[in-house]
Amino acid sequence: MTHAIRMKEFGGPEVLEFVEVELGDPGPGQARVAHTAIGVNYIDTHIRSGMYPVQLPSGLGGEAAGTIVSVGEGVDHVAPGDRVAYPMSAPPQSYSEECVMDAKGIVKLPDNVDDETAAAMMLKGLTSWYLLKRTYEVQPGDWILLYAAAGGVGTIATQWAKHLGARVIGVVSTEEKRELALAHGCEEVFLSNSDIVTGVRELTNGEGVAVVYDPVGKDTLTTSLDCLRTRGLFVSFGNASGPVDCLPMLELAKRGSLYATRPVLPNHIATREDLEWGSGELMKVVGEGHVKIEIGQRFALKDAADAHRALEGRQTRSSTILLP
Repeated sequence: MTHAIRMKEFGGPEVLEFVEVELGDPGPGQARVAHTAIGVNYIDTHIRSGMYPVQLPSGLGGEAAGTIVSVGEGVDHVAPGDRVAYPMSAPPQSYSEECVMDAKGIVKLPDNVDDETAAAMMLKGLTSWYLLKRTYEVQPGDWILLYAAAGGVGTIATQWAKHLGARVIGVVSTEEKRELALAHGCEEVFLSNSDIVTGVRELTNGEGVAVVYDPVGKDTLTTSLDCLRTRGLFVSFGNASGPVDCLPMLELAKRGSLYATRPVLPNHIATREDLEWGSGELMKVVGEGHVKIEIGQRFALKDAADAHRALEGRQTRSSTILLP
């Protein structure tokens, strides 16, 4: 027997239960992974609340690092004893001591990336990769605007964007987080209750930014659009304040023929080749020290509900992990 977080209903953090579960042997194409560290992401709270429904009862979590225990028929890219990590599991089940999952979503870890770092960076780091390299290919000298700049994705994306030569403007909720975002490479950071549009226009000599990366959602839509330059790109990649459920197309025209997109990670790592590509680039910038992964909080696996309360209460910074 092993232990895992399970939920029988959607709701607040209180629906998360730490229970005993029984795992079978991996089938064809599967691997059994013993977790050493588990990533916590805001999307986990959306699944828990029912915003992104899953079949109940359900596990939770998509990101973790650990060691291969055993593999099923047809799996040859990982073997028992390998140190590995993965950014997403379907169904969600990484909040567990061990899991059996589709092996095609698992990558090996290099010696210069430890397990806790890997668990804290896979989903957030690959999200940063597709935002900066595929959704909009950031160029040297580009001004970009990034919300939640002191969060897990924010601190990784800021460092990576700076490495690419971009000039990053951050938005955060507190003065403490402002200092953190500046320390990670933002040129300027605005508090979320300030006049962001005026500040951005002043910094960019009235032009606006090339791209806005917005994980907040409905509360920041208008501000995000108003910060863009002509033909700029609005990237909505999260729903912290609720989903953007109405974006009149004429608003894009009025502001200078803007573009808008709602990308998600699964579409960018749908093939083994893409997963290896993105993971390889992530491991390289982390391994070479261009991007440092900061773990702001560690919780025991059994205390996953407390991790969610801290995350939703804006009491976290950088990345959060669970330890089995």
